[in-house]
Amino acid sequence: MLAVGLVGIVVCGAATTVRAAAGDASDVPGALLAALGLVAVAAVLVRAAARSRRRAAAATAPAAPVDYDAMDADAFERAVAELCVRDGCVDVDVVGGAGDLGADVVATAPDGRRVVLQCKHYGPGNKVGSQDLQRFGGTCFAVHEAEVAAVVTSSDFTEPAMEYAAQCGIVCCDRAALDAWTDGTGPAPWSPGR
Repeated sequence: MLAVGLVGIVVCGAATTVRAAAGDASDVPGALLAALGLVAVAAVLVRAAARSRRRAAAATAPAAPVDYDAMDADAFERAVAELCVRDGCVDVDVVGGAGDLGADVVATAPDGRRVVLQCKHYGPGNKVGSQDLQRFGGTCFAVHEAEVAAVVTSSDFTEPAMEYAAQCGIVCCDRAALDAWTDGTGPAPWSPGR
């Protein structure tokens, strides 16, 4: 539909240019400028339409599988940050490393809440324990001012860790929840009702 509109604009502009040139030779430069302007507008509109089609195709294309097990801890933090961006967060920063005081990714959720994520890249046999949650719980709200605090892991949580998280209001995102978040079948950690 956009292409039909563009063709109409160009044809009308060309016809106007020809009429102006035939009727008044003194206005040929003005008519040429008008025609060039129409061509420039048409080019911008065509590029915008192509960009829009590419975005739509990318949004509907199946995502490549993510191999969290093959990542190191830094790559895992970046992958979690990319999920935040994909799902509408802004001001997403990867802040993990020495002295991070428990925060690896901080962001602003689409609804404006401050999200603080601790990323635990563990193998399947190594679960996130209650001490990990206690360290994070000691800083996520008081130091990082989280409105949503979550621990995201490539593994699972121990039962005591889950109990502590529930008492403190920390969201636990285990491997199954992470995979669901990644492929779009599950909610992000900041989603209401999570």
